[in-house]
Parts: sequence; structure tokens; C-alpha cells
Amino acid sequence: MAMSTSEPHSGEPHPPAVQRVADAAAAKGLKIKIVRTEKSARSAEEAAAAVGAEVGQIVKSLVFRGRDSGMPHLLLVSGANRVEETTMTGALGEALERPDAAYVREVTGFAIGGVAPLGATSDIAVYMDEDLFRYATVWAAAGSPNHVFEVVPLQLRSATGARLGPVK
Repeated sequence: MAMSTSEPHSGEPHPPAVQRVADAAAAKGLKIKIVRTEKSARSAEEAAAAVGAEVGQIVKSLVFRGRDSGMPHLLLVSGANRVEETTMTGALGEALERPDAAYVREVTGFAIGGVAPLGATSDIAVYMDEDLFRYATVWAAAGSPNHVFEVVPLQLRSATGARLGPVK
């Protein structure tokens, strides 16, 4: 497993986006240990390999924009699943579109590949894939493509205020 513990008191401070995730988790009472992977964990497959988990245990934090409202939506999706936009359109009452990287950074404060489920810089509606509850723990990005954290799905849902539902 190519990763190391990355804690603020280990000599090197977290990058700002990663620290924002740590602070957001602490503010929600969520105790997480952020780990730094030696290789990129940008994709679900890379993240699973880096932490020794199944692809389904990886939380993909995907940002969509409401086509009519322009509002951001953060979908927390199992790495084994693909978002079915028509399913989400029915659940949300409006069509969704994939925004560009600038929009993702603007509404979350994170670059694509490091979008975390908490710590966004703006208010964003969060939805969580029910398939993540098949696992005792899941792994999510922690603000950069090389930082992740492990969490119990129910605790993640509670900390993010995510609505639960099918996304595929």
C-alpha cells in the first residue's frame, strides 16, 4: 500500500485545500485521518489501488450544475457506479450538466480529482449513492489528488447532510 499518514503535526502542514477538509470534518465532529498517497488517487481505480480497497469503496465526488437553475449539486457516488443523469433529473426536477473545471473550482474550492465531500467553499446540495452503504468504510478525496480519508458511510452522510438515493 503506497500511502503515508499526513497529519498537520507531522512536521509538514497540509496544503490549504486539504486543511479545509480536515477543519470541516472537525467542525462536524467527524474524526478522520487524512493520508497522503504516493501515487495519484485522481480516479476511482487509482484511489482503490493506492489504499488497497475495492473500487466500490471509493467515493467519487462529482459536481454537476442544474441546467435551468445554474445551482451546483455534489453527487457522492460509489467508484463502481456511473451517474445516470436521467435518474438524477427525475429526483431533482431539472436536468443536470457537467460543468467545466473552472466552475468546479469556483463552487468547491477544489480542483477536479481532489474534490472532497466536505469543505466546499460555497453552499452546495449533496446527494449520496445508496450503494456506498454496502461497505463498512469508504475512502474519499481530501482536497487533492494525493490525499484521501477513510470514513463510515453513515458518518459521511451525517457530516455532509447528504440526501440518499439512487444515482445510477
